[in-house]
Amino acid sequence: MIAAMIATLAPALIILLGIGALISAAETSMTAASRGRMHQLEREGDRGAARVNRMMGDQENMIGAILLSNNVVNIGASALTTSVLAVAFPGPIGVVASTVIMTVLVVVFGEILPKTLAITRPEVVARTLSLPTWWVVRIFGPLARGAQWIVRQTLRPFGINLSMETDVLAAHEEIRGAVEYHHSEGVVESRDRRMLGGVLDLSEMDVSEVMVHRKSVEMLDAGLPPRELVRQALDCGHSRLPLWRDDQDNIVGVLHVRDLVKVMAQTDVNLDVLDIMSLARKPWFTPETTKLKDQLNAFLKKRNHFALVVDEYGGLQGVVSLEDILEEIVGEIDDEHDATVEGVKVQPDGWVETAGTVTVRDLNRALDWDLPDDQAVTIAGLLIQEVEKIPEEGETFTVFNHRFEVARRRRNQITELRVSPKMDADGGWIDSG
Repeated sequence: MIAAMIATLAPALIILLGIGALISAAETSMTAASRGRMHQLEREGDRGAARVNRMMGDQENMIGAILLSNNVVNIGASALTTSVLAVAFPGPIGVVASTVIMTVLVVVFGEILPKTLAITRPEVVARTLSLPTWWVVRIFGPLARGAQWIVRQTLRPFGINLSMETDVLAAHEEIRGAVEYHHSEGVVESRDRRMLGGVLDLSEMDVSEVMVHRKSVEMLDAGLPPRELVRQALDCGHSRLPLWRDDQDNIVGVLHVRDLVKVMAQTDVNLDVLDIMSLARKPWFTPETTKLKDQLNAFLKKRNHFALVVDEYGGLQGVVSLEDILEEIVGEIDDEHDATVEGVKVQPDGWVETAGTVTVRDLNRALDWDLPDDQAVTIAGLLIQEVEKIPEEGETFTVFNHRFEVARRRRNQITELRVSPKMDADGGWIDSG
């Protein structure tokens, strides 16, 4: 009798495990397949690639449907095995035997084996399984969306509000995790890692985090004589200069040095009577809370590479340019007119001398450190936030496993710091800088 029951169970179990293995292979191949290769194959008329691209257009729904169907199959296989073995072996022996057998079968033949095969040829497997996967998504997709709705409603009483457009799978963090993993394995270089991370950060960072603060912005007084304005504009080394009148918060225009040079190229120009305001362009103001991704899109749409950043009261906070945003991706961009002083200097003893205005992100990039850049913009601001006071000159603190020494302070502003490399538990340097 036992042999007959097992003989009846085996075919059904093989079919369910086979379906589960195909679903697992589909999940791995769909997420690992090259998007560029899939689009190219679709343009060449490959129907399988076209189905893959359509499903990847709603990746959260696709993966949700696949995971739901896979769980249904695996749970069904386990329930069937338990029901048969519990009759064949009454008591806890049948349950234990079912658990052990199904764990081995599901893990080895339902997960590891198909996913290993899929990862070796993801494009081929994804196209081959695209049609059955398409039907799985159509059948289980509504159920997956219902599950997502239940998750969101369950989290709502705890103050976690997620719209249906929110990606529960956190695609950005998945990509970031993959980049970090491949960097640790030596596949992705540090520079490429920073660039990919910079792209992902654009939707999370405000323009206030990359802008040039108003204290460092060179502006021109529109009330000065024209000849003096021309001299200052040509001496400053910047191509775009805000013009203010009466008060520096009252920006009346932006002077582009290129427009000024065009006019000066005319031989009969009298600089003493030159109407500077006629050359100035209309200032473009943007809120300090604007996301970098939105500001980048606005720059590209308006074909304007310079904006003035204002707070909620309309007060000028600084300026942001297209170059500032691009530098978050590719790193510092220097041209022949940029100053060579970067504000960061590594000393022979491993300590680093840095200006207080250097941003935490720039310091991390220059030295491959991991100081948190989500709490403060500048390195001086990070120290002040952590110690909760404005330190005196000469004071030393240990923050995030680094030693911070206030080298110079002017009024309430920390202008220069000395920072040690990261320290281990025994106080030794983890890196030498």
